[in-house]
Amino acid sequence: MTLRIPKRARTLGDREGGDRHMATIRDVAAYILQRRGPMTAMKLQKLCYYAYGYHLAWEERRLFDERFEAWANGPVSPELYRLHRGRLQLEAGDIPGDCDGLDAGERESVDLVLEGLGDYSAHQLSTMTHQEAPWVRARERAGALPLQRSNEQLDDAEIFEFFDALTVESANGEEV
Repeated sequence: MTLRIPKRARTLGDREGGDRHMATIRDVAAYILQRRGPMTAMKLQKLCYYAYGYHLAWEERRLFDERFEAWANGPVSPELYRLHRGRLQLEAGDIPGDCDGLDAGERESVDLVLEGLGDYSAHQLSTMTHQEAPWVRARERAGALPLQRSNEQLDDAEIFEFFDALTVESANGEEV
């Protein structure tokens, strides 16, 4: 089951391709840890992925430049993994990032994802990603069997298509 979060309206603080730099996955991860407190590294990875996907659908722009790969336990950002490798539990301050590096629209996207998915366990989030097209298709492209390693990147067009369909369904009053 995938949570469907409604499409949101643009906010005044959203960037329009403008003058500021894009947030990084470090910034988003640091922001999530600051807002939600301690969590497992896997849960942080999945919340960053869902924030990326929903933000891409809502804003039609990436939340950060770093990419996700189709690892055995779901989408993983290698950049973020390098920062927490060997640690199971993370807390605020463990990931070096600028929580203020997110603009108002980016913060709103992350906050909505945390509101909708923040109480799910790492296992629940991982299980959800295993049923979703972007991860499934990347694993298929790689020819990866269950539990087999893969560094196949998830495709932004597939991520956009998947999350945009969820937000359209929610906006039409279907299951949320």
